[in-house]
Amino acid sequence: MAHEALLADLDERRKAASRMGGERKLEKRRERGQLNAQERLDALVDADSFLEVGLLGASFLDGDAADTPRDGKLTGFARIEGRDVGVVVNEFTTKGASTSATNSKKMGYVRRTCNERGMPFVHVGESTGARLPDAMGSKGMGLLLGNDTSQFRRMREVPWAAAALDTSFGSSAWMCCCSDFAVMKKGSIMSVSSPRLVSMAIGEKVDLEELGGWRLHAEQTGLIDQFVDTDEEAMAAIRAFLSYMPSHNGVLPPRVEPGEGSGEDQDRVLGVIPEKRTQVYNMKKVLEIIFDTGSLFELKPRFGKSAVVALARLDGQAIGIIANNPQVGGGALSAEACRKIIDFTVLCDSFNIPIVRFMDTPGFVVGTDAERRGAPGQIMNFMNATCLTTVPQITIICRKAYGRAYVAMGGGAHNDAMIAWPMAEVSFMDPVFATNIVHNLSAGEEGFEEALAHIQKDLEIWDMARIFSAQDVIKPQETRSYLIRMFDIQRRRRTGGIGQHLMRAWPTSY
Repeated sequence: MAHEALLADLDERRKAASRMGGERKLEKRRERGQLNAQERLDALVDADSFLEVGLLGASFLDGDAADTPRDGKLTGFARIEGRDVGVVVNEFTTKGASTSATNSKKMGYVRRTCNERGMPFVHVGESTGARLPDAMGSKGMGLLLGNDTSQFRRMREVPWAAAALDTSFGSSAWMCCCSDFAVMKKGSIMSVSSPRLVSMAIGEKVDLEELGGWRLHAEQTGLIDQFVDTDEEAMAAIRAFLSYMPSHNGVLPPRVEPGEGSGEDQDRVLGVIPEKRTQVYNMKKVLEIIFDTGSLFELKPRFGKSAVVALARLDGQAIGIIANNPQVGGGALSAEACRKIIDFTVLCDSFNIPIVRFMDTPGFVVGTDAERRGAPGQIMNFMNATCLTTVPQITIICRKAYGRAYVAMGGGAHNDAMIAWPMAEVSFMDPVFATNIVHNLSAGEEGFEEALAHIQKDLEIWDMARIFSAQDVIKPQETRSYLIRMFDIQRRRRTGGIGQHLMRAWPTSY
């Protein structure tokens, strides 16, 4: 009977924990169209794969124990597409999923296990920040903060992914900023502290969108990689991101079968690229043709828009793409575009994902505003990241390749192979500017067109190919087949495809 009583007691404790914040609060979420923590978890992981740890965790304060089932966090291990992952899902109906001493230990256990055992870590955020009054005073600080030295230590042993949903303050923001991929639901707010606390601190009312709305992070901070409309789409985005990632940095990403129609009718590329050098085009359309059907997974699309960074697949293999976007500023690289490329370069190099660069840029954005945005520092960070890359890397000069940007984008010896399309042009600066400086002639003046034509002839790719500074000149429609073969040649056979990960400690946000 003693055994039966103990087992019955355990069943009752489990049942109480599974109620989360209670039916009334859960019903209010349903009325607002919000998924609860369990529903988010179900949308994220494979069915019946979740092994929960810390189900019986609760507040260390005796008076709060009954009101804090799971202590506001669902933590444990599951599978996504058959692969093991560690998962933390904030449970907002319990104390606003606020961070406490108990749930900090739960989260820390999952993170450490993922890093040590080689599993991706996923954090689904919706929280109010540190729990009060638990964190107040010296005892509260001693219990809550600074006891886990691995909490914000990112050495990129395993991929991290995070979501900012609805109210995402404190730890929900921290995890997005620490992660390799972060997705945010439109209408959510992600910031250091709540609007109420910020308003008290600065003595004025704070607008929610200005404090941490999705447009702020999409266009100005660059802290979020993708934006979606629903919880279900956020969970799908995390699943999609992880499908390109290895389980840990000591293995290669999984290969999948190419989508139907992949590689067909490569001549379509010629219909995208204009014949006139001054006309812009949509680089994303070029990439969609070259890479496997439906595989283009773009990151930070509204930040640093003169560059495109995306994961994709090439004959089923995960590939990182860095491309200039001539539709924005002619493809000139802003400080924000540099930062986006750096982040992506670090991601690919840390997780053994080969990189291909599509170069079409007149150089870096210059001017007083660029200087105020720290352009020189970002350019040098860009150069450093390019020099530290150890995964296979191929550079394609599509059209313009001018100045220092040519080097940062993988020109010269900063690649395993550099090829060009016949319309490529390479020089220290734009030929119009060069004509003005060399011949002191401006557009419209007598002799300008003749001088410009002479300088433009020197830009053509044939001289670079003749001295073998470019390995080959190929037709645009040959790009896919060339990349497939050259990436196979450039495989790191001696290390099983594993790079040196020289940027593994690079900051995830700066």
